[in-house]
Amino acid sequence: MLSRVANSIYWMSRYLERAENVARFIAVNIHLMLDLGLKRADTQWEPLVITSGDEADFHKRYKEINEKNVLHFLTFDEKNPNSILSCIYAARENARTVRESISSEMWEHINELYHNVQKHSRRRSVVDLEAFYGYIRTGSHLITGLSENTLSHDEGWHFARMGRMLERADKTARILDVKYFLLLPKIEYFDSPYDTVEWGAVLKSANAFDMYRKCFHRINYHDVADFMIFNLEFPRAMAFCVRSAMKSLKAVTGDNEDGIPAVLEIQKLQDMLAATSVDAVLAGGLHEFIDVFQFNLNIVDQAIFRSFFDNNAQAAIG
Repeated sequence: MLSRVANSIYWMSRYLERAENVARFIAVNIHLMLDLGLKRADTQWEPLVITSGDEADFHKRYKEINEKNVLHFLTFDEKNPNSILSCIYAARENARTVRESISSEMWEHINELYHNVQKHSRRRSVVDLEAFYGYIRTGSHLITGLSENTLSHDEGWHFARMGRMLERADKTARILDVKYFLLLPKIEYFDSPYDTVEWGAVLKSANAFDMYRKCFHRINYHDVADFMIFNLEFPRAMAFCVRSAMKSLKAVTGDNEDGIPAVLEIQKLQDMLAATSVDAVLAGGLHEFIDVFQFNLNIVDQAIFRSFFDNNAQAAIG
């Protein structure tokens, strides 16, 4: 497969996953506000900005963290490359350049999603946007389903899955990290009624609430961390995502994986997860563990670029 095509499919998938995650984070925050009985003025919007990883950019252009500014920044801000609007636009542009490599149904729904986001771009309040965030989530799931059922499971499909799984692993790590340090900072002990509601919100932020309850009877930080990091059956758990990305990577490389940077780096990440446990992670510090995980995840992304998308690097490897 041409490196240009592989790169576009990989990033099309990452951007769609990123937009869906942002929409879900916001929707969960809205419902958390209702569950805790908070007034809209008291709702914590800062964790959403920090989860996105773009807090420095936000503070450069917005004077105050409030509902209006955060919603605009995360949803419709054209200057924020990770807003829903920017992600859907980038996904559409990548899909447009590889229309011959994806199904017509996928292209039609990505294009439709983009135009509907544009139509909503003047809305600013939670009341106006709650249904919109649901539409983004449903639209992303539909496109993922079309990828599964209308594409041949060849190299292009594997690059799409790689992008989706690495993006998903990153977002699961971020929401777990933000909860541990930022949500309800005045509560200094775990497993209070408020804390249970907030850990439930973390699970919902990863669409993990129902499957978690099938494994554990109570919601507590130890079991939530275990489920979201190490579970090998739930498709948004960090270990599951890394393993799935590895499977697709090996499907692309076949028997020629020796010495390929992407394979070496993702194997290191998989080994890191296999060599530890939730008790060890919590004893050493969840934040520190996630910092290392995300650092290595970025190295994997860079290695994928060098291995498959950078023509100069490919020539050197060859």
